[in-house]
Amino acid sequence: MENVELPAARPKLQPQVILLGLVSLLNDSASEMIYPLLPIFITTTLGASPVIVGLIEGAADALASILKFIAGAWSDRVKHRKPLIAVGYALAAGSRALIGAATTWTAVLTARLIDRTGKGIRSAPRDAMISDVTPPENRGRAYGFHRAMDHTGAVVGPLLATLLLSGMGMPLRTMFYIAVIPGAIAVVLLLVMLKEPQREWRAADSAAPAGEVAGPPLGSSFWSVIFAIALFSLANSSDAFLLLQAHTAGVSTAMLPLLWAAHHAVKSLLSTHGGALSDRLQRRYVVALGWTLYAITYFFFPAAQSVTAFFALFIFYALPFVFSEGAERALISDFLPAQARGKGFGIYYLVSGMGVLAGSLIFGEIYQNISKRMAFTVGAALALAAAIVIALPRRRVNTVTAP
Repeated sequence: MENVELPAARPKLQPQVILLGLVSLLNDSASEMIYPLLPIFITTTLGASPVIVGLIEGAADALASILKFIAGAWSDRVKHRKPLIAVGYALAAGSRALIGAATTWTAVLTARLIDRTGKGIRSAPRDAMISDVTPPENRGRAYGFHRAMDHTGAVVGPLLATLLLSGMGMPLRTMFYIAVIPGAIAVVLLLVMLKEPQREWRAADSAAPAGEVAGPPLGSSFWSVIFAIALFSLANSSDAFLLLQAHTAGVSTAMLPLLWAAHHAVKSLLSTHGGALSDRLQRRYVVALGWTLYAITYFFFPAAQSVTAFFALFIFYALPFVFSEGAERALISDFLPAQARGKGFGIYYLVSGMGVLAGSLIFGEIYQNISKRMAFTVGAALALAAAIVIALPRRRVNTVTAP
């Protein structure tokens, strides 16, 4: 009988990846109870303008990006990434109570800055830990799984918000306070259950001068990917504008959480598969596909005028992230030496965050002072240009990986 060679079994996800995914689910359940309603809360309850919405979201994301770079580089210089991850999630949980107490847009800005401080502290060390424990041939799937769990939380959160607001008649501010609970549970799980892997670490790195970033230099391939990501970030303005556009066109406040939940349900179901696709194909082509779909969505978004059209667009708008989010992080990891993973992810988040700040401010100005159509068209053009740049060939580096 002829021997038939069976396909190799797919590597299992590591326990740390699964736990970090669960923590992300809980944290995003809390965050997304608030986020879809925040633009309306800021503009209607607190009386701020769309430009202020862009300022708040852009400034918050910019702060997070700066801190991601600092925390990521620092996590390469210390033995343990876990404390940075835990503190980051704890700050995010506490910030939600401050939003509930806010009476001015500046108070919301303060709360969002605290929330993004937490995100800034945890994100790069967390992504570096995922890379630490995952072999290269499974990283797309690992990062895709993490994004899928994150988006599952973004489905649960809006549904909970709808239940509390519409089903139980709960005041908006009370719901903001309740959003503290899932985040607090996530912090407890991290502290009790996360086992940090052993990794290569040199004590000399921790003694480097304060202004010097530890680790080996990063190559030209890494920087060319970063350039493409920076270009796309200018297109990737805050999603608050999409929610605001839907509300302006007639989608009720009570429907916004359901709209957002439908968007994230698609991400939750497909992100693991989208990330795993980049383990089988060229990652840069998978990312380019995602960014091209983003451009298509932005081009058609201003034409939507009905609830049905907005649901269709928000569902389709999930596809760019299904293909790009996990693949993008895995692509970054492909070009990072083992001793510079935290720094590399920190640079990635810094550049993308600053791009989102600039993109949000530019989008807000065009949206308010020129036309809504022009704002979305500029975003679509930038995303398409970035897709072309990311598709260019690059050489991978040899990295030391955890077993």
